[in-house]
Amino acid sequence: MNDNKPDRTQLKNIAVLGSTGSIGQQTLEVIGEYPDRFRAALLIAGRRVGELIEQARRCRPDMAIIADESRYGELKEALEPLGIRTAAGQDAINDAMESPLFDTVVTATVGYSGLAPTLRAIGAGKDIALANKETLVVAGDLVTRRLAGSRSRVIPVDSEHSAIYQCLMGEKPEAVRRLIITASGGPFRCTPADRLAAVTVQDALHHPNWSMGAKITIDSASMINKSFEIIEARWLFGVQPEQITAVVHPQSVVHSMVEFVDGTVKAQLGMPDMRMPIRLALGDGHRLPTDLSPLRLENMMNLTFEEPDAERFPGVTLGHYALGRGGNTACVINAANEVAVAAFLRGDIRFTSIYPLIMQTVERATWVAAPQYDDYVASNSESRSITESLIVSGTY
Repeated sequence: MNDNKPDRTQLKNIAVLGSTGSIGQQTLEVIGEYPDRFRAALLIAGRRVGELIEQARRCRPDMAIIADESRYGELKEALEPLGIRTAAGQDAINDAMESPLFDTVVTATVGYSGLAPTLRAIGAGKDIALANKETLVVAGDLVTRRLAGSRSRVIPVDSEHSAIYQCLMGEKPEAVRRLIITASGGPFRCTPADRLAAVTVQDALHHPNWSMGAKITIDSASMINKSFEIIEARWLFGVQPEQITAVVHPQSVVHSMVEFVDGTVKAQLGMPDMRMPIRLALGDGHRLPTDLSPLRLENMMNLTFEEPDAERFPGVTLGHYALGRGGNTACVINAANEVAVAAFLRGDIRFTSIYPLIMQTVERATWVAAPQYDDYVASNSESRSITESLIVSGTY
């Protein structure tokens, strides 16, 4: 027996839902930094079976799951000789959320696909490091109600919500006046309105500060991600929509702020590195030491803030619109956005077509005042179909 190996019974076992994506990869980096604290027990990926196999060979989890069932044979052949269990398909992913293999799940998938497994994890009482903002965007009310009846704890991984989480530590809810979510402004912050229709996919994917997946990078470029973060903050922190605002901060050093009733403001500052909020979430809100270079304020020439330009980026208004309209509105917006962003990435529509497609989908989709889970499933399906039809017909 190798006495230098950590005792597995003392480790926090972690499931990484979306292990081959940007956040998933960085989560595995963080787990690797602290082998005496964390272990990757379950890895789940969408279609990138080669990357999943490589991760599993390196991390040696108990189990690996691929969502794309057509890739299962390759996964099984590669990993079962290593004693790693394998499975495939969405049902297998959802069922795995109730497994005793892990204590905490990092929800690092992008989009609507994170909802069902997150709800199953909540039902099983798992702790959740939430990086999939769409879970709360789509069904924030339902998720909040499920959490109230579960022993699950949710710690946000989004840099903005992690910052707010940190600023609220030790504060009473009644002392909070306003949550201020910062935005980089994306790659088109200074682009004239008359040039936005001509921007390319490559232009939109060139984020000035953050290295992220394609979908979230486009959402940042359109500023729809700020709307999603406003919705997420409403459910995470239990504040009213009018208590949440967004401000553009091009340097991405101040990750978000909280304004209190006495007029003071707390801000959380740090380098634009997603491993920082991942560490905090895996550490249950405790700060873990790292050798990475800290933020040096003496090197900051200036930190600036400005109002978002809602005329050039109308997507920034969708958060308050969805919360004000209520019901399944945010679910419709998310579904339409996912379809529209995918179409833009394929080159089928212009960047400036994303917002009109969303609003036309909202106008056509069935509105449900008090949706339950099945309503969200139906709404997601209907909204996607509407948006796809609009794209095909060109009527947007």
